[in-house]
Amino acid sequence: MTSDTTDTHDLADGFSRLAPQTGTSVRLAPGDVLTLLDPTGVQVSDLYCVSADDVAERLSSGRSIDFENSIRFTTGSRLWSNRSRPMLTVVEDTCGSHDFLLTPCSQQTFDILYPDLGGAEHPSCFGNLVGALEPHGVRPDDIGTTLNVFMNVWADETGELHIDPPTSVAGDRFSVRAEMALHVGITACSAEKSNGGVCKPIDYRVTRADS
Repeated sequence: MTSDTTDTHDLADGFSRLAPQTGTSVRLAPGDVLTLLDPTGVQVSDLYCVSADDVAERLSSGRSIDFENSIRFTTGSRLWSNRSRPMLTVVEDTCGSHDFLLTPCSQQTFDILYPDLGGAEHPSCFGNLVGALEPHGVRPDDIGTTLNVFMNVWADETGELHIDPPTSVAGDRFSVRAEMALHVGITACSAEKSNGGVCKPIDYRVTRADS
């Protein structure tokens, strides 16, 4: 079941489409697989999850990086909770470039880092995740660092971070298997500069373990 907070519509092969700059949530049972697909290329999707049994158990970038001993998450990598339990396992990755360092874009992101916008209201991944997950008891302050699927972030020799256009091409996929019952928030990222200058849709599909 999905909890749509914004515009989605059904596609072939069981996929649904998130319109640009929108988000939704899906409920996963253990063994279910969530697939994110970039239908046009060069588009990021933020992913965040909480335990369906206790939403205080949440995705932890820090513990995931620590326990996987890497900042690169790809096929075989596990995503861990703040209680040191595996939440998701990556089972397919045709792109290989994702970010687990940066927080989801928020209104404050655009106010502080995009001064050319003059403080104008702007759609954000944080806002879309809040809308998708609040019905499940997740407060805004509970939403931390997201796995930014297809996002191209790299550090130079000084440690400064750079955000380049995603390397994903049309049809690239990223699939994760649930290791516990989860509410998962996903977005079609709202930050133009993270998506090659233009925000585009993201497709998603849930494959049930018992199907």
